[in-house]
Formats: sequence, structure tokens, C-alpha cells
Amino acid sequence: VALAAALAFVPGGGETAAFIGALLGFAFLGGLAFFAARLYMEHRIDIVSLGERRRAIAYGAIGVAILALTASGRLFDTGAGTIAWFVLVGGASYALFWVWQSSRQY
Repeated sequence: VALAAALAFVPGGGETAAFIGALLGFAFLGGLAFFAARLYMEHRIDIVSLGERRRAIAYGAIGVAILALTASGRLFDTGAGTIAWFVLVGGASYALFWVWQSSRQY
């Protein structure tokens, strides 16, 4: 409570809170990047053994999902954007599921 009061009533407290929020956001994104890099390093042989077509579909689906998640603030402003967001995320999810299923078949 004292920390919240200090941020609310001390001059420049709002800017300090915004800075701390941005710092926490960058730390979270850094953690996600580290986690993704570790997953890639641990499963590199599996990813390479997918073949060119499946790997391209998987990377494309990941890119579309990241793009949709990044643009979600703007897409949710309109009804058509909301539908487009669900189509993009659903298509990316289906593509990743297809790559996973096809990699499990002999």
C-alpha cells in the first residue's frame, strides 16, 4: 500500500510506474525468447528432420500467430478485424497441428 501511495502522490510517480512496467515487460519477453531458444536447441534434430515443406509451414504458422498476437489491439477495434484475428490464429493453430500430426506418421 505504501508503494502504491508513493507512486500515486510523489511527483514523477506515474513515469516511474510506466518505466517499471516497461522493464517488467522487457524481462518477460526476454524470458520468452530464452525459452524459445532453448526449445529450438533441444529439438533441433526433430525440426530439421521435418523436411523442407513441413518446416516452412511450421515457421509460417508461427510467424502468422506472432503477427496476429502483435496486431490484436488494432484487429479487435472492428468486427471484421476480430473475425480476421480468429481466422489467423485458428489457421496457424491448425497448420501447427497438421505439421505435428504428419510428423508422427510413418
